[in-house]
Amino acid sequence: MASLESFESTIHFETRLAPLMELIEKGKYSKVFVFADSNTSEKCLPVFREMLDDFNGFDLIETDPGEENKNIDFCIGIWKTLLDFEADRKSLMINLGGGVITDMGGFVASTYKRGIDFVNIPTTLLSQVDASVGGKTGIDVDNVKNMVGTFTLPKAVFIEHEFLNTLSERELLSGFAEVIKHGLIADKDYYETLKNSDFKQLDPAIVLHSVEIKNQVVTEDPKEQNLRKILNFGHTIGHAVESYALNHDQKPLTHGEAIAIGMICEAFLSQRYNHLEEAELKDITSYITSLYPEYTIAPDSFEALLKLMQSDKKNEHGQILFSLLDHIGHCEYNCRVTEKDILESLVYYNSIYAV
Repeated sequence: MASLESFESTIHFETRLAPLMELIEKGKYSKVFVFADSNTSEKCLPVFREMLDDFNGFDLIETDPGEENKNIDFCIGIWKTLLDFEADRKSLMINLGGGVITDMGGFVASTYKRGIDFVNIPTTLLSQVDASVGGKTGIDVDNVKNMVGTFTLPKAVFIEHEFLNTLSERELLSGFAEVIKHGLIADKDYYETLKNSDFKQLDPAIVLHSVEIKNQVVTEDPKEQNLRKILNFGHTIGHAVESYALNHDQKPLTHGEAIAIGMICEAFLSQRYNHLEEAELKDITSYITSLYPEYTIAPDSFEALLKLMQSDKKNEHGQILFSLLDHIGHCEYNCRVTEKDILESLVYYNSIYAV
């Protein structure tokens, strides 16, 4: 379908993994590993094999699924497995899975023996439009997301629409939050197109355009010193809500559900601090709440959420920093917001569902 260049990495679309075999042969790798979780092994590994004509010249490293396992303890287990398999610096790791797999697999590969090559094959919408693109790797520490990681580009990324057929509606909707974010921060016309689309039957062209937006941003600012920070819209509050729910809710939020909450809260802050029009705030709130399930942020969690936000890796000099919209389709970064107004944004979110 298409390909995008991202520094020394290529993002391939709808190639049925054909360039992967060429990459493996050209790289003359001593060993090839496929890193997946148990869900991906069951649902996506057969698709992977079929696309590669039953290729089996690899060792499988399997982990448990879920954000709660994206930590140093699991990484130690993977490093030890690589040692057991006698992986050397000419090994290749293929990360087959969602954002947890590409984040953690990239981190493991980029640090094992000071770095081995890796390839990302994202199998969820979330990982296709976000986690697998841009060269960020990372793991969580003490329930704070992605606190340890590297900026390391994969040798290639392969985006195949067929993998999305393995997903539930909830997983598709989770990824769709990042798609909405791309429209809000960079392309108003695209945002309007999304409002008339069906996330359950997603056009591959929408995925392509979403990746184009992210790739353009990260190409300009690969180390997140300036412009790349706009990709964090919705994430300062969203990550805190996600981390808190992971440890306190019986049914934790998906990443996208938490980011949807974060985007509403941060749209509220955008209206208060960055001249976002009230009509646009209402539009964003109405659209997002029409898609995502009702959720109440417990008032007794507010202080804990603030503490999580204070640990956010984007902060500087002890100040919580936000990326906020000045209008739909444009975002500014390093916006300073008072804790009082952060708390008011949480109250605003809860008021949407108040009877």
